[in-house]
Amino acid sequence: MENRTDKNSYTIMFAIIMVIVVGALLAFLASSLKPRITENERLEKQQNILYAMGVNDNDETSANFVSTKDAPGLFEKYIKKQLVIQDGQVTEDDQAYLIDVKKEQANAKAGIARRLPLFVGEKDGKTYYIAPIRGKGLWDAIWAYIAMDKDMVVKGAFFDHAAETPGLGANIKQRYFMDDFIGEHLMSNGTFKGINVAKGNADPRNEDKTDNAVDAIAGATITGDGVSAMIRNDLKLYVPYFENLKQ
Repeated sequence: MENRTDKNSYTIMFAIIMVIVVGALLAFLASSLKPRITENERLEKQQNILYAMGVNDNDETSANFVSTKDAPGLFEKYIKKQLVIQDGQVTEDDQAYLIDVKKEQANAKAGIARRLPLFVGEKDGKTYYIAPIRGKGLWDAIWAYIAMDKDMVVKGAFFDHAAETPGLGANIKQRYFMDDFIGEHLMSNGTFKGINVAKGNADPRNEDKTDNAVDAIAGATITGDGVSAMIRNDLKLYVPYFENLKQ
């Protein structure tokens, strides 16, 4: 009886030791991988910003980033200023692209003044203002980088998602959907309207760029509504900055 008790005790002790060892290994791996994960996130954000302003490796139909190898150099070449807008104040910050939009949205709900990153790029003699935005799709988060001119006319866009349905809502990151936003006006008669992702908007070829609407993705109504809300809720926060540009 004593032997069986001792055996059980040893088994429990061994299991506890294994849990501690595995936990320590996992913690070590997480710690050692963190710099690489952080670097990947940095490069991805640079690629997203560059894509929105038209610095990409697109072919006729596909959406392709510049390579991770080229991204830092191209980011430095094309992005002339990184701004942070907070409580009406505008400051320059060369780390603005690392601002966590999700965290800033949570801070705003808690009553903390939200920091709004804005990137000023120049390409082919034109100035682009690129803003990161974030919202909710059908299943999880969706986000985007929208490039605009000083009149808040869209010059490029990149959309992505965490878990939208393949072949439906996930198509927001397809080239045909993102390209539909190019030329669309966010303002209408001096008032911010955003862009509505609308089913049956009577403009399926997207020829009217002043109707504040693009055609929806079939079967992805909730994702489309999330895109519309994301644009409306986040980009309107930048309107005072663009109004000051005209003064």
